[in-house]
Amino acid sequence: MKRVMIMGTGAQGSAIAKLLDKEPNVSEIICADYDLKAAEDLGNSLSKAKAVKVNAKDVDDIVKAGEGVDIIVNGLPINFNLTVMEAALKLKACYQDLCMTDIKGMNSIESTKYMFSEMNKRFSEAGALAITNTGSAPGLVNVLVREITEKFDTVESIEINVYEGLWSKKFVPFWWSPDVAFMDMSEKPIRFSNGKHIETKQFDNPIFMSFPGVDHQVRMVDHSHEEPITMGINSEKYLKGAKNIVFRYGGPHIELSEALYKMGFLSHEKRSFNGIEYTPFDLVINQAPPAPKYKEEIKEIIDEGLITDEGAFQVLIKGEKNNKPLKITSYVNSPGLIDAYNKSGISHEAYLTGQSAFIFTKMMVNDAVNQSGLIAPEVLEEGARKFFFDEAAKLEITFEEIIESVIN
Repeated sequence: MKRVMIMGTGAQGSAIAKLLDKEPNVSEIICADYDLKAAEDLGNSLSKAKAVKVNAKDVDDIVKAGEGVDIIVNGLPINFNLTVMEAALKLKACYQDLCMTDIKGMNSIESTKYMFSEMNKRFSEAGALAITNTGSAPGLVNVLVREITEKFDTVESIEINVYEGLWSKKFVPFWWSPDVAFMDMSEKPIRFSNGKHIETKQFDNPIFMSFPGVDHQVRMVDHSHEEPITMGINSEKYLKGAKNIVFRYGGPHIELSEALYKMGFLSHEKRSFNGIEYTPFDLVINQAPPAPKYKEEIKEIIDEGLITDEGAFQVLIKGEKNNKPLKITSYVNSPGLIDAYNKSGISHEAYLTGQSAFIFTKMMVNDAVNQSGLIAPEVLEEGARKFFFDEAAKLEITFEEIIESVIN
């Protein structure tokens, strides 16, 4: 029986906690948040939970609240990652987060290498497992990429293409945190190209792509995301030596962000207008409506109507098998907005990300991972990957695969 502490009771933390409440191998869930009311609202809705107020900036406060826990799930913004990790190490607890850690004074590549070296060493010495980047992308997609690359002798390229084509009559700039989304949009994307990490320009390398079920071509662009960074670092050992890895994104949310970027509204540099000093990015965030979270507001959006309701989540890998070319394309299928709402009262984005994150937690709850140290999902061994796909199917998250140049 495992005791699990959920740090942060927002959309993803709440989703994971609610699913854990049904798990027979979980004896207690500690709902921890600086906002005690938010923690109590979640804790009171569960049968195995208690709520505590925790200062996530204070390692000792986290340790005190988490005494005796086996797993800490970090659903907080990335600036809290290192603090929560330090607490997990002191408690010798397993650790999980949903996004890559940034370290002050380091760029994203340096930060990730530090995680995979120094923090990996410390968690290994503590005999604990830490899995980072455990949502849908990154997270689910990393497991899928590793599973597909196992069918190759060598891999040349990995493409991750995400088309978010849902646009409602009510203005919803993003179905996840606008802060995170616009921050990603404002950053220079990183590709793994010819075996090296390189920066490209925001919204660079546009191409038009076709996806099943979409009756028009979609403009896709480079997008700042974790996968090319972690997979590039792990390529030689775990991904059959892939030399080129790219993450692309497309849809009306990209078109909105690109327009704002080109007008300078995603700039972090201070400006002045009529004697008033302001930062364009902060102004946009202040005006952006939050991602729909509550059941009532999602229903209102659905009832008001959708302009478009389509999308695609594609992984395309090229390489060789038995000295012959091989190309495998895989598509992730999961409930859309209306189905996710009818099933769980949440959005399609919250469903896919939250359910995927829960599966990683369930792995640790059920001791399905025979590894220690700090790892990204593409490092998971075969048994853990099978566990992931089996559990995903139960949650109506499935995968279609197209193989070209089939090897007998």
